[in-house]
Amino acid sequence: MLYRNFKGLMLSVLGMGAMRLPTLEDGSGTIDERAATEMVAYAMEQGINYFDTAWGYHNGRSETILGKILSGYPRECFYLADKFPGYDVKNLEKPAEIFEKQLKKCRVDYFDFYLFHTVTEENIDLYLDERYGLLDYILEQKRRGRIRHLGFSCHGRLPVLKRFLDSWGEHLEFCQLQVNYVDWLYQGAQEKVELVRSYGLPIWVMEPLRGGTLAEFHPEDAAFLEAVRPGETAPGWAFRFLQGLSEVTVVLSGMSTMEQLRENVAIFGENVPLKMEETESLLAVARNILKRTTVFCTDCRYCVNHCPQGLNIPALVRLYNECAFSGQKIFWPEDVAELPPHKRPTACAACGSCEKVCPQGIRISEVMARFQAPME
Repeated sequence: MLYRNFKGLMLSVLGMGAMRLPTLEDGSGTIDERAATEMVAYAMEQGINYFDTAWGYHNGRSETILGKILSGYPRECFYLADKFPGYDVKNLEKPAEIFEKQLKKCRVDYFDFYLFHTVTEENIDLYLDERYGLLDYILEQKRRGRIRHLGFSCHGRLPVLKRFLDSWGEHLEFCQLQVNYVDWLYQGAQEKVELVRSYGLPIWVMEPLRGGTLAEFHPEDAAFLEAVRPGETAPGWAFRFLQGLSEVTVVLSGMSTMEQLRENVAIFGENVPLKMEETESLLAVARNILKRTTVFCTDCRYCVNHCPQGLNIPALVRLYNECAFSGQKIFWPEDVAELPPHKRPTACAACGSCEKVCPQGIRISEVMARFQAPME
C-alpha cells in the first residue's frame, strides 16, 4: 500500500469511502453489514488506514455501521473522517447536537479528520453566516482535541472555492475535491487543484471514478489506450492519473464489492503514474466521453432525499445517459413504462429542490423535461 505523509501521519493513499457500502440484494438499500465488515477487514489487512463517512451517507446509516465495524479495532490503527452537513440550513442551527450524535454513532471520542461538507454556490452564504456560530463551535472542538485536523469538501466552481479559502482558509488543513481525468476538463479540476496548492493545502480526492462511470471504457477508447499502455484497466488509468499529482495525499474510493476493493488495493500497491504522453492520450479519451455522455451523475442520491415526488433520479439519469450514449433518439419507452406513473420522469414537478443539493450542479428538471419530450 502506498502512503503519503500528512503532518507526520502516514496516510494510505487509497482511502475507503463509506458512501457506497454494499447493500442487501432485496432492493431495500439496507447496508449489508456482514459484507461491509469483511471489506473493512480486508482493507485493514492490506494497509488501508483512512476511512471516510458522513452524516447523510446511506440515509444516515453509514456512520452507525462503519463506527460499529471500526470499534472492533484498536483506535490507533485507523484514521476516521466525518463531515458537518452544513449544506442544510436546518443543520446549521444545531451543530453541537449533530456533532455529539456523530461521535456517538461512530463510537469514537474524536475524529482524526473533520470537514465542512459540500461547499457550493447554493450553500456558501449559509456556511459563512456568523449568526450560526458554526466555525466557532468547530474550532472549539478542535481545541478540545475532539477534532484533530480540519478541512472541507467543495463541489462549487472556482470563485466559490476561492471565497471559502479566503474566508476560513487560515483554519483549514486540507481540501477535498472532485478530481478525475474527465473533470480535469469538465469541471475545471485542474484550475481548482492549482488554486488549492497556492494556498499551501494538500488535496483529498473524491469521485476518482465518478461514481463508477469511469470504471469501464467505451470499446473505441479501450482499443486506443491499450496501444498506449498495454494491460492497464480503466480504474488503473484513472488512479494512475491521480498518482501523478503531487498535491494529492488521499484518494477516496466508495467501493461496494470485494472485487472492487481487491482491484483498487492492487493498483495502489505500486506507484506507477502516467507519463506525459499517456496523460495526453487519457485526456483525449476524456474529450470523447464528454461528447458522448449528456449528464454526469455520480449517484450520490442527495437529490432523491430532497425530491417531493420520491423519484429515483439517478436511475432515470442513467437510463437517459445510456440512450444518449448509444445515440438513440427514442428514450426506451418500454423501460420507463415498467415504472409506476408517479415514478416516471413525467412526474417531475420541476420544483428545483433536487437541484439545490446536487453537488454536480445538474439541472435535473431540464433533464427530466428532455427525457419526457420524445415519449410524448
